[in-house]
Amino acid sequence: MTPVFADCDWQPVIRALDDARHIVLMTHCNPDGDGIGSQLALYHALQAAGKSVCMHNCDGVPRIYRFLEGAEQVSSGRDFTGARPDVIVSLDCGARSRLGMPDAFFDGATLINIDHHASNNAFGDINVVDSRYCATGAMIFDLMYSMGSPLTTAAARGIYTAVLTDTSSFRLANVTPDVHRLAAQLLDAGTEPWEINVHVYESDRLAGIRLLTACLGTLELDHDGRSAWLHIDRDMYEQAGADVEDTEGFIDYGRRVRGVEIAVFIRPDTEPDAWKVTFRSKKTADVSKLAAMFGGGGHVHAAGCRMRGSMDKVREKVRQAVGQLLA
Repeated sequence: MTPVFADCDWQPVIRALDDARHIVLMTHCNPDGDGIGSQLALYHALQAAGKSVCMHNCDGVPRIYRFLEGAEQVSSGRDFTGARPDVIVSLDCGARSRLGMPDAFFDGATLINIDHHASNNAFGDINVVDSRYCATGAMIFDLMYSMGSPLTTAAARGIYTAVLTDTSSFRLANVTPDVHRLAAQLLDAGTEPWEINVHVYESDRLAGIRLLTACLGTLELDHDGRSAWLHIDRDMYEQAGADVEDTEGFIDYGRRVRGVEIAVFIRPDTEPDAWKVTFRSKKTADVSKLAAMFGGGGHVHAAGCRMRGSMDKVREKVRQAVGQLLA
C-alpha cells in the first residue's frame, strides 16, 4: 500500500483505537457512498485486528450500497442497544448534530472525528480533518496503511465506493493523479469497478425513474442561464411511489446544462416545512460558501444545507444568495 498523503498524522487515532474496549463506527444522517464505504472499510480493518467493533447510524444503509460486505451489520435508529462504547468514530460528518444521536449517547466516550470537509467544526476529542482528500474513504485507506492493516477485497470495495461516489465517477476537480493511483491499488486488491458501477449507477427502481421524470419537469434556468433549479415535493414522491433514496444524482442533470455554473436541488426534509437544499458547481463557484450562509457546509463543488419555510420562500432566499455568488 502507498498512502495518498504520507504526512497525515494518524497516531492519536491509532492510540485511541488500540486502547478501546468497544468501538462504534458512525456516519451522518441520510448516509451516502462515502460515509457507508468508509464505515465498512474501517469495520473490516478493525475486525481483522481483533477489536470489538460495531456500526450504527441514525438512518439505514441506502439500497444501492447494501451489496457491500458487512452492510447488513449496520444497525440504525436513535436508540443504540449495543455495548456501551468507550470510543466512537465519526466518519464523513461535518458536525456532531449530523450524526443524529441524542447527547447521552456520547457521554463518557472518546469521539474521533475523521472527515475531509473543510467546513467541519472539529467537534471530536480527536480530529483528523483534511480537505486535501477527495473522500473520507481515501482517509481510511491512509489510516489502514498507518495501522499496518492488510487491504482486503471487502475493505477495498468499500473505499472504492467511497471514492467513486464522492468524485462523481472521477469527474470532479478533486481528482488528481494520486486519486487514480489509489484506485489502482484498490483494483489490485480485488475490486471490480464494473460490478460496483452497476450497483450504484445502474440499479434504479422504476419508481425512481418516474420521480426523475417529474423532477426534470421542474428544471428551470436563472441568472442568465448560469444557475439551474430542480425540486421535488411530497406529492411527487407519492405519485411516483418513490422515496428520498431515489433522488440520488438528480442534481447532476442541472449541472450538465451548457452554461450552468451552479445547480440547486431542493427536496423535502423529514419535518414539515423543512427542506434539504443541495448545491453543485461546475468550474469556479465555491458552493461551500453558499451552504455556509444557511448553516450548512461541504466542498467547493458540492455542498448543502437545511432550511425551513415554504418552498417559494426557501427558493427566493437561495436565489438571492446564488446571485451574489455569481455576481
